[in-house]
Amino acid sequence: RAKELGDQLVVAVSTDEFNRIKRKKCVYPYEHRFKIVEAIQYVDKVIPEKNWEQKRKDIISNKIQIFTIGDDWEGKFDELSDICKIVYIERTKGISTSNLKENLASGN
Repeated sequence: RAKELGDQLVVAVSTDEFNRIKRKKCVYPYEHRFKIVEAIQYVDKVIPEKNWEQKRKDIISNKIQIFTIGDDWEGKFDELSDICKIVYIERTKGISTSNLKENLASGN
């Protein structure tokens, strides 16, 4: 759905170090997640997300006009609206990282 909003889709993938800071556990290491996202036909470019503060710089350096993120982050990135349009996309029902991790753990 994000790709439909523009000509190119740039996706930031959190590094393992950044996920540790966020207290998130990764099923796959950063390099694998990077390659998985890069292989998605709708993705034009993948960049590493190393910290919260880099978003503004990444938006400017990649000439991003529309920043999209799940609606569970509603309002959290409004401060970026001075440099691009912010679109909070409704999450797909029944699909989440938590669900995927549970399925992997249970062998489903």
